[in-house]
Amino acid sequence: MKKLLTSLLILIFTITSTISQETKKQQGHYNTSKFRQLHQELPTPNNEHTASGAPGYEYTQQQVDYKMDIILDDENQRIYGEEIITYHNNSKDALEYLWIQLDQNMRASDSQTPDIQQERSSVLYTPSQFSKKYLEAPFDGGFKIEYVKNMDNSDASYLINFTMMRLNLDTPLAPGKKHSFKIKWWYNINNHIEQGGRSGFEHFPKDGNNSYVIAQFYPRLAVYNNVSGWQNLQFWGRSEFALEFGDFEVNITTPADHILGATGVLQNEKEVLTNTQQKRLAKARKTFDNPVLIVSQEEAIEAEQNKSNKTKTWKFVAKNVRDYAFASSRKFIWDAMAVDINGRTVMAYSYYSKEANPLYGDHSTRAVAQTLITYSRHTFDYPYHKAISVDGQMGMEYPQICFNPGRPNPDGTYSDRTKYRMISVTIHEVGHNFFPMIVNSDERQWTWMDEGLNSFVQMLAQIDYEKEYPLSRGLPKNIVPYMKGDQSKLAPIMTQGDHVHNFGANAYAKPATGLWILRNTIMGPELFDHAFKTYANRWKFKHPTPADFFRSMEDASAMDLDWFWRGWFYTTGANDIGIKEVKKYHITDKPTKQAENLAKRYGITVDQLPPALYLVSEDSEEFSEELKGKKAEDYSVLNDYIENNFSTEEKATLKAPKYFYELKFEKPGDLVMPIIVEFEYEDGTKERKQYPAQIWRLNDKEVTKVFPSSKAITKITIDPDEQTADVDTSNNNWPKNTESKFDKFKKEKLKS
Repeated sequence: MKKLLTSLLILIFTITSTISQETKKQQGHYNTSKFRQLHQELPTPNNEHTASGAPGYEYTQQQVDYKMDIILDDENQRIYGEEIITYHNNSKDALEYLWIQLDQNMRASDSQTPDIQQERSSVLYTPSQFSKKYLEAPFDGGFKIEYVKNMDNSDASYLINFTMMRLNLDTPLAPGKKHSFKIKWWYNINNHIEQGGRSGFEHFPKDGNNSYVIAQFYPRLAVYNNVSGWQNLQFWGRSEFALEFGDFEVNITTPADHILGATGVLQNEKEVLTNTQQKRLAKARKTFDNPVLIVSQEEAIEAEQNKSNKTKTWKFVAKNVRDYAFASSRKFIWDAMAVDINGRTVMAYSYYSKEANPLYGDHSTRAVAQTLITYSRHTFDYPYHKAISVDGQMGMEYPQICFNPGRPNPDGTYSDRTKYRMISVTIHEVGHNFFPMIVNSDERQWTWMDEGLNSFVQMLAQIDYEKEYPLSRGLPKNIVPYMKGDQSKLAPIMTQGDHVHNFGANAYAKPATGLWILRNTIMGPELFDHAFKTYANRWKFKHPTPADFFRSMEDASAMDLDWFWRGWFYTTGANDIGIKEVKKYHITDKPTKQAENLAKRYGITVDQLPPALYLVSEDSEEFSEELKGKKAEDYSVLNDYIENNFSTEEKATLKAPKYFYELKFEKPGDLVMPIIVEFEYEDGTKERKQYPAQIWRLNDKEVTKVFPSSKAITKITIDPDEQTADVDTSNNNWPKNTESKFDKFKKEKLKS
């Protein structure tokens, strides 16, 4: 009975297991292919953002105009301002209120930004550090709003929520209407060298002067559109800005001995520049080869020593810009050079202290000029009249002006590292004139759309600036340490910038690397460049979304890249492709065991098979040494076919392979990528073969290819030039003991 029960249980288990397996085979599943379309991830196209990635016929965006009077108080390091804002409601919605950005409030004494940062007690504090952290009152930053008024001088209703102000309207602002109001404010300017920040002043103790790089200095409207409604995410200090285009009239009052650079066209050049400076500037406007000094170092040093107690007002007008910034100091050296952008002259300017010379004098304006030329070639002609680089000792960008780092040693010498860092940041920040100052994406939400795209074009400009420019960020091999890192510290590129761990790699390097791979490995420069330029031209002076970029790149190239966007932008997966197995085959005209099995399957004998050639693996029992070196044309079965089917001319073009290599590739990594294979032959020659990423469409784990060759292969390498950010190169070679470039590099580094 016990035996019977045991047998019965075994039988039941076997039947259950069989049913379970059969049920599992029959169970349905969702489409998990990495080549499925991005329909679920991308927003539904509409008449404003179309399925092609272009703006639709109903596309609208708001306009905001500003009239400002600004006073720079050098004595107290303060800014005072009054502005009239005119908001144009071009949308189809009636707006009950307007949201205004108060970015300086991140520095207010009651700011929440410090509260969200993690901190630990330090091992030691210098007296200065201890005093600043625990004894002294915090810096009194943030906007001091004196009033918000309607145009009839009645008080306007408003509420401030940290870095956002809601202006309550008496009646909703109807579509096609505009609303004007006034704000008066002031704030204490932060010392950005000591306190950090995207703007502020630097104090020079030796001569007692300040250098100002001023931005986010005025209350400015948030973006309203059909994608996000009001873009009123708080400013925590990292993710940057979403802004509307408009026209600016700005008057800036400074000490009379200051030199000032700003967004916009200077309206009163004769009032604020000396005759000598005007003549030099006129010369610079016709000089395209070398920068011309408008203010020399000697003149700047003299100004440092004699502080004026008088003032002067610089008047600017800027049309169709999304923001405004300026830089001012009596310390500034100023040089200028003309740049030819397809027959139109644009000015490249640099403003810098003597502490930044000769590094800035040698490279700053030239880097500005090269940026405008390269970016114009890859996007659209730079539309503004100038671009400025300022010795601001940070990296920050605004329309027509940016603040950059880099200074030489006290004796005027500088290392290559200092030089290339300064040039790289300058190109990057000037490049931001294109992304996002013109192609006006939402930086607060999608940091990569400006930083990543800009970092990519920056690489092209660096190569144009110097042929052997030492590229770093953006090359596939350099993103590998990040992509193979701790997954708990990684986030997809498609993540709001405040919520990622490694901001630089996530928002700058990885998207730039992705575009580099697209251009140089997947699409090719011709297809990529046209598609990229199409996107830029479609969305210049507009507000694109990620979907507009993805769709435009595919629309203009006829390439389905959904698999790439999904893997590279929507996941934290990494690429790892290896060689699992290599089998070498030779040709014979004698039927093999495999052929016999094939015949049996069809119910015939081997003798009934048609005349054929067969491949024999070197590791099989049927292989013999006499097969080595045999060509297909050595067998009459093929010669007869050739003789009857090809002309004399066609016969001359036929190849005669001796060897056939069956390559089994594995893909332990999550990402889909092309397979780049380099074959090295016994005579030392090499050959490349690239299989498109779609080779993985039916099997995401491994694929097999047969490679015919007239010469014996001695070495096979996957991704020999490290084009695909492969995170594990230990499986990239055959035979297995062959070292990759990366492996050799690591060993050399360990030795040194």
